[in-house]
Amino acid sequence: MAYFRQASLQKNLQLRAKIIQAIRSFFVDRDYLEVETPIRISAPAPEAHIDAVESGKRFLQTSPELCMKQLLAAGTRRIFQICKCFRQGERGRLHLPEMTLLEWYRAESDYLGLMNECEDLINTVAGTVGSDEGTLFYQGRNIELAPPWPRISVSEAFEKWSSISLQDALERDRFDEIMVEEIEPGLPQTRPVFLYDYPASQAALARLKPQDSRYAERFELYIGGLEICNAFSELTDQIEQRRRFECESKHRRQAGKPEYPMPEKFLAALGSMPPAAGNSLGIDRLVMLFSNSRQIDDVVSFTPEEL
Repeated sequence: MAYFRQASLQKNLQLRAKIIQAIRSFFVDRDYLEVETPIRISAPAPEAHIDAVESGKRFLQTSPELCMKQLLAAGTRRIFQICKCFRQGERGRLHLPEMTLLEWYRAESDYLGLMNECEDLINTVAGTVGSDEGTLFYQGRNIELAPPWPRISVSEAFEKWSSISLQDALERDRFDEIMVEEIEPGLPQTRPVFLYDYPASQAALARLKPQDSRYAERFELYIGGLEICNAFSELTDQIEQRRRFECESKHRRQAGKPEYPMPEKFLAALGSMPPAAGNSLGIDRLVMLFSNSRQIDDVVSFTPEEL
């Protein structure tokens, strides 16, 4: 009889389905509209370190972000989507070139409001899948889920755990390296933690803090050492967003990477977008947590190598 790896995954696949159902119910109960946007798009957001997959004369989305923000500009107020996203060359213990993301946006909110919503979402999922008394067991550790969760600024994190200053890391182009090798291992492991207020150069599509433009209103959530989501108070300034995209395109060009068309329709809509906050959460990694899985392969039906 042939051996199928999938035969050993039945419990995790059932848990995955239950988690997705719980997420969907959470947002519907909060009056969010579930939306679907195209997977093949004419122009992804230009980002120096994220490579899109070409599909004919278009690209497979790296995120549904641009289309979902256009829906906000058109008047929707609360939207969410669970969808497939694709990134060239991402493969490892925690990475797949085809991943499942939850993305949601809320008008008239900011990144602080989404921190609270993250706490509510994860605890709702935990209750649905039967985690004992708000505790998640992952890779030998009990993780206490009761809110509020610790919030640590990137500046504080560098002071606590980095071998060089934040400024030095930025000037020497070592920010990502220090984050992965020194900051992330130092973060609390027995509580979820929000790492927030990223340097302006790491703002991506986030707005800068009005009271201190050196930092962006962006956070990432870590649970059990895994980065789970990336959230912003959204930038709605067309001129500033175009400048950032052009800067990212320049970095791609200098690195010998293909440049992408400028997403003009998104930029045109940005001026009509209300103040809002958005969050992108990795479903695959969330299932890893609740199934106590060390590698992402254990929570998906098929890996790229099996196709």
